[in-house]
Amino acid sequence: MGLGAAIAIVCKTPGVGGGKSRLRPLLGAERVARLSACFIRDVATTLEAVPGPLGRQLYALFSPAGSEASLRALLPSPWTLVLRRESNVGLVLDKSMTAFLADGHDCAILMNGDSPTLPTDFIVEAIAALRAPGDRVVLGPALDGGYYLVGLKRPQPRLFQDIAWSTPEVLACTLERAKEIGLPATLLPTWYDVDEPQDFLRLQQAPCPASGVAGGPARHTRALLADWGGLQTTEL
Repeated sequence: MGLGAAIAIVCKTPGVGGGKSRLRPLLGAERVARLSACFIRDVATTLEAVPGPLGRQLYALFSPAGSEASLRALLPSPWTLVLRRESNVGLVLDKSMTAFLADGHDCAILMNGDSPTLPTDFIVEAIAALRAPGDRVVLGPALDGGYYLVGLKRPQPRLFQDIAWSTPEVLACTLERAKEIGLPATLLPTWYDVDEPQDFLRLQQAPCPASGVAGGPARHTRALLADWGGLQTTEL
C-alpha cells in the first residue's frame, strides 16, 4: 500500500484568502471568516475519522501564500499543509493529483472545504472504489451541479481541461471528459456545498435532501449557527 491514500482539503485560509463571496452580503466578512473556519474544522474531523488501518495521509491544499500559520491553528498535526500556487481550478486539481501519486500514494482524493456535514462513509467508499481493480475516477456529485470530491489512482490531465468551473455544468463536463479518454467513473452519493444563502436551510436538515442519508455532526458549524440564533432561517 506504500503511503496509502492522499486525502486533501482544497481551501483558502479563512480571513486571509477571501472566498465565499456569495455569502458575504448576508453575513459580512467577519462572520464569513468564522463560518469558513468552522467548515474546515468539521471537514477535517470527517477525514480524520477515516480509519487509520485503511492507510491514509491528510493534506490541506491552501492559499494564499503566507497564511500557513493561520491555517495551522485549524489543522494541527497530522495535517500536512501544501501551498497551492496555481490559480486555475483545473491546474490545482491536476498538479496536486499528479504530485501526490508521484510521491507514492496509491490513490489521491481531493475535496472542497464547504461540505461540513459530509459523512465519513463517503470517503471510505471512495477509497474502496479507487483500490478496486481497474482504472477509474471517483466523483462526489454536488447538488449545485459540481462535485464535492474527486479521486484518481493515476494522473489524468485531460480530465480537468476545458471545464466551465464554478458553473452547474462542472460534473457533466467532467463526465464527458472521462468518457472522452475512456476512464470509467464511479459516482458517490449526492451531497451539498454551502456556497449560497439558501444553503443554510440545508444545514438545518439531518439528511441530505437528495440522498436521504444522515449527515455528519458538523459540531463546530452547528455551534456557530446556534450562537447566531435565527439568522440561518429568518434572514434568508
